[in-house]
Amino acid sequence: MTQKPGPSRTDDQGAGDGRGATYDVVGVQDKWRPVWERLDPFRPADDGSKERRYALTMFPYPSGDLHMGHAEVMALHDVLARYWWQKGYDVLNPIGWDSFGLPAENAAIRRDEHPATYTYANIETQAESFRRYAVSFDWSRRLHTSDPEYYRWTQWLFLRFREKGLAYRKMSPVNWCPVDQTVLANEQVVQGMCERCGAEVTKRELSQWYFKITDYAQRLLDDMDDLEGTWPDRVLAMQRNWIGRSEGAHVDFDIELAGDQAGEKRTVTVFTTRPDTLYGATFMVVAADAKLAEEVCAPEQRAAFTAYRDEVRKASDIDRLSTERPKTGVDLGVTAVNPVSGERIPVWASDYVLADYGTGAIMAVPAHDQRDLDFAREMGLPVRRVIDTGEDNPETSGVATSGDGTYVSSGPLDGLTDKATGIARIIEQLEADGRGTGTVNYRLRDWLLSRQRFWGCPIPIVHCEKCGEVDVPDDQLPIELPDLRGADLKPKGTSPLAAATDWVETTCPSCGGEARRDTDTMDTFVDSSWYFLRYCSPGKTDGPFDREEVGRWMPAAQYVGGVEHAILHLLYSRFFTKVLHDLGLVDFVEPFAALLNQGQVINQGKAMSKSLGNGVDLGQQIDAYGVDAVRLTMVFAGPPEDDIDWADMSPQGSLKFLQRAWRLSGDVTSEPGTDPAGGDVALRKATHKTVAEADQLLENHRFNVVVARIMELVNVTRKAIDSGCGPADPAVREAVETVAILLSLVAPYTAEEMWERLGHEPTVARVGWPTVDPDLLTDDTVTAIVQIQGKVKARLEVSPDITEDELEQLALADPAVVAALEGKQVRKVIVRAPKLVNVVAG
Repeated sequence: MTQKPGPSRTDDQGAGDGRGATYDVVGVQDKWRPVWERLDPFRPADDGSKERRYALTMFPYPSGDLHMGHAEVMALHDVLARYWWQKGYDVLNPIGWDSFGLPAENAAIRRDEHPATYTYANIETQAESFRRYAVSFDWSRRLHTSDPEYYRWTQWLFLRFREKGLAYRKMSPVNWCPVDQTVLANEQVVQGMCERCGAEVTKRELSQWYFKITDYAQRLLDDMDDLEGTWPDRVLAMQRNWIGRSEGAHVDFDIELAGDQAGEKRTVTVFTTRPDTLYGATFMVVAADAKLAEEVCAPEQRAAFTAYRDEVRKASDIDRLSTERPKTGVDLGVTAVNPVSGERIPVWASDYVLADYGTGAIMAVPAHDQRDLDFAREMGLPVRRVIDTGEDNPETSGVATSGDGTYVSSGPLDGLTDKATGIARIIEQLEADGRGTGTVNYRLRDWLLSRQRFWGCPIPIVHCEKCGEVDVPDDQLPIELPDLRGADLKPKGTSPLAAATDWVETTCPSCGGEARRDTDTMDTFVDSSWYFLRYCSPGKTDGPFDREEVGRWMPAAQYVGGVEHAILHLLYSRFFTKVLHDLGLVDFVEPFAALLNQGQVINQGKAMSKSLGNGVDLGQQIDAYGVDAVRLTMVFAGPPEDDIDWADMSPQGSLKFLQRAWRLSGDVTSEPGTDPAGGDVALRKATHKTVAEADQLLENHRFNVVVARIMELVNVTRKAIDSGCGPADPAVREAVETVAILLSLVAPYTAEEMWERLGHEPTVARVGWPTVDPDLLTDDTVTAIVQIQGKVKARLEVSPDITEDELEQLALADPAVVAALEGKQVRKVIVRAPKLVNVVAG
């Protein structure tokens, strides 16, 4: 058998039993894992005997084994969960897998495997690695979103949303990934590319299912006030920006049609945040790919418009909104009537307006909007300034003005200088004329959840020619995926489920006639928008979760995960929770009381990538240095939110420290339970100060500083033993036991081995937080620094209670200070008792 390289043994000769023993890293890991699995120490009692805390981490996707990112987030998350156990809380810390989705399906297709085979094999691989990594999960609550027992309730929730009018189907232009052959939500398009595969996204007109998240836009905004201080500011800012609340007015323009429809009018409502600039609207722009453009286009312009529209559909929304993109468009050959001036203005189609923004039409005020001005100059359209800001006229300068100023060429607004008054007057006029109303608009769009792929939750709807869209009855759920083993699952633009005739063809639950199942599957963000609720009662068979149990644990006290989910997952989860609250299924409106985002693990200054050759294999790192050394390195690297550059890390150094800590446990010769009172006072003070500081640091998520304090205590304890304190001193036992308890948060294998060598039964993870004696937190003396002209000249050991006058006299009498002041006049003495004296002399 080939021996793997790694820390199987560490021999270090030295005085004393502890330093002369062998630290067998692999042996320690192999020894304690089965013990913990037998004891199952992290299953909550849930009996009300202790205060509850829900420690939740964003659950993993089963794409291969664990990577360095998993190692970081799980190490940080586990510090908090284990700390709560030690503090006496009843902790819920579950694990599951977000196991539906495109990556698994694509990977399975490449391997000529069924997605279920690929997915569940990866889940078992990751589960084994999590156990090896010693994360304090309650494995009895494990779930997978691709299990019928889970997605039955995803379907059930979909139907409840539909009953409430929040799930609907419509034809619309959607983001289309030509590689994955499926639609994407706006949030899944990054700089015009598919978030998953990197392909350039195009537009396609399809009938799709949506969740009406826009109905909750204002509540999603308002409730963020309650998250201030417990969620990162940047996450709240990102969500507010994505929701994009803006106040303004809906304004009705009448488009005068041409051709066969000549003499008819089409009323189009546009939203504007500046209705006070209506007198400056010199043309209207309609999104080229909006239905409206096709419907109002004059016959003589139809050929040019159709050619232009087809080109526009090849561009992504990101490209279309770019300010650097040249402005293009087609005159639709019709005019609209400005509702405040009666002026007839031309209507154009262009790509810089998006079809899914409002009605897909805008009023263009080129003097005060740069994109409108660029378009007007390109097409030779009129520019009319209606607010004089004192700057150059945009018509000649080519620079739109957006500041405040005096209204000009604006009818009844002329001469006004207050924007708020101008807006209010125009809205009043529009409402009086029945041509508009004040309103609030949001950038947020409804959640597109249809996916044309196999590996996802089937949508529980059947389509009947007689009855239309019909809900599948609850007692027929789950609608399970057909097996389709051996079938061609490659993307073809429609769901592979459409080819499963035996599955698709069914009976209408309403009339009993022939019907067809919906062949789209749900966006996997639907699965992950409620999994944290299922964790509270994963075995429930008559509902998605037990309301009483959810009420005991939720909201989650702490959620840990990557900032890359700041918009998608977190926003959807918040939306789901609010809907469930309105349905009477939960008693709270926010799912996560606090949020902690970890940084990214990079290498050599760049994200890890096979193509860059800078990837780091987690398994190899664990084989080389052991689980505890990797965990310790992750936690000690810096504040949780900072990126970690693995090239700068030293798991070897972490291993050496753990060995030093472990050796201390072999040096203790006093019996377990020995009263530490009467032991070395200096060491006892160091121990109790470490515990007190660690308590505060952990509450503030300064985990890396906690590790530094543990290291300091190990060094102080070793120095005390070597300088004559003696291994039998009860203060040594107290210090080493404290080291073991604190290390149990970060390096559980080492801590458990230390705890056993100290004469205790397992497990150290549940012994409780050390009690701090307040009397040992006060210093007998403190060091006062004496500076002259900002330079340190003396250090004085003084009483913590020394007065400023006493400290000044003592400082000026110090021989070193007297010598430094010789021949100089003391101009000023600044005293900050008990730690600083600053002398100004000249």
